[in-house]
Parts: sequence; C-alpha cells; structure tokens
Amino acid sequence: QVQLVESGGGLVHPGASLRLSCAASGFIFSQYTMSWYRQAPGKERELVASVNRSRRASYGVPNEGRFTVSRDNTKNTVSLQMNNLQSEDTAMYYCNARRGYIEYWGEGTLVTVSS
Repeated sequence: QVQLVESGGGLVHPGASLRLSCAASGFIFSQYTMSWYRQAPGKERELVASVNRSRRASYGVPNEGRFTVSRDNTKNTVSLQMNNLQSEDTAMYYCNARRGYIEYWGEGTLVTVSS
C-alpha cells in the first residue's frame, strides 16, 4: 500500500522558518522523482520543488533562495526547508512521487503565514 505522509506544517509569523517532511512507503522510493506542490485558496496547484533520483534539485515557484528540497533514500523521506516565510506562501503543501506515468500524492500539510 502506497503512502505519502506529510508533516511539519503549521501557523507561523512572517519571517519564520518551517521544515516539511514527507515519509514514503509502499514503493521503491529511490526510483522516483519526489516533489512538493502547493495550492493556495482559490488558486491552482503549483510545483514548489523537485529532487530527482540523482538528488538534483529544481524549483518551480520563484523563492529567492528561501526553499531547499532534499531527500534521504535511507529513510524514504523528502524534506522542504522553507525560510523567511511570507504570507504568499500560505497554502496546502503536497508531497508527490513520480516515475514515468506512475504518480502518487499525499494528503497535504497546511502552512499558514500570518501576523
């Protein structure tokens, strides 16, 4: 049974940091590109960051270097470090695993940035 379980979201003030984690199980983690997406209220889901099987990271949304994605194939986890969070980062953040046409999604973790 495939599972992607996100954690680490919460309510923070502008300028704070959060580290999101996604624990994967039920598939061969090392063979998948792992990504973080986000969806803000009333907006479409957008790619935040990806890390491929070779651990090469790429970023979707402009983030001025505030976000860092990483993976640990020994623990089957992918993380997203987010620094200097701003109100526009408020969204539900989803973990995604993809290999060719095979794709899995987690249920999301909510990040709210508010003063």
